[in-house]
Amino acid sequence: MNAIVLAIAPARAARRIRAMKLAPRFLASTCQLVFLALIAATAFAADVPPGFVPLFNGKDLSSWTVPENDGGHWKVLDGVIDYDARSEAKKDKNLWTEKEFGDFTLKIDWKIKELHGLYNMPEVLPDGSHKKGPYGKDIITPRPNADSGIYVRGVGKAQINIWCWPIGSGEVYGYRMDKKMPPEVRAGVTPKVCADKPVGQWNTCEITMKGDRLTVVLNSKTVIKNAQLPEVPAKGRIGLQHHGGFDVKKNEYSPASSLMQFRNVFIKELR
Repeated sequence: MNAIVLAIAPARAARRIRAMKLAPRFLASTCQLVFLALIAATAFAADVPPGFVPLFNGKDLSSWTVPENDGGHWKVLDGVIDYDARSEAKKDKNLWTEKEFGDFTLKIDWKIKELHGLYNMPEVLPDGSHKKGPYGKDIITPRPNADSGIYVRGVGKAQINIWCWPIGSGEVYGYRMDKKMPPEVRAGVTPKVCADKPVGQWNTCEITMKGDRLTVVLNSKTVIKNAQLPEVPAKGRIGLQHHGGFDVKKNEYSPASSLMQFRNVFIKELR
């Protein structure tokens, strides 16, 4: 629908209302509502980047597989995917796309809503290892944290992390922590820069998978560039991660729970 149609539609509505002999004030408000509704109906489509298709329509989770017996904790709230880390599913609590993808570029906005408690964090070095203290043990610092991520190719090991570690979001924990991986692989999946915005603010992320190579751009900064993910499946679903949870007995969240929101989820399949 183009601007001409948007301009004509209120006029058509006005003629119909005049024919019904309705009050001028009602006429004006109705025309305004029609105009705003038409703009709202086209706003989402206008925002789709060229060459991409939406994976989230802003209204429901129709392109996603909600965990069985989730209890309504993965939901759409005010036009975004909202999660409170309380899924009641007995098995997999993650939210997965219905469709599988091979090579693609994914654009997605994410936001950590809030933090609870402290989490023991190591200091990650550029090669992916942890900084050691005088006795050879990891140097650990308790810090506020939340933890989630974006799975690619349908496997937990290929997960682009979202969290509050000083190293920044975008790393691939499953490969970085796998000591069987070559040093260049572990270093490759370690963020080159921390590009995260403060908790409560939206972050814009672009993830490209081509073959077994991954590139992650976070808030216009390349944090992972052409990193190799050996033996990653050629195709699989994309997932939004559940992490942590809520302890009903203690009436508190785990210090690394996925209290998250996601929006503007678009994908372009690469040939």
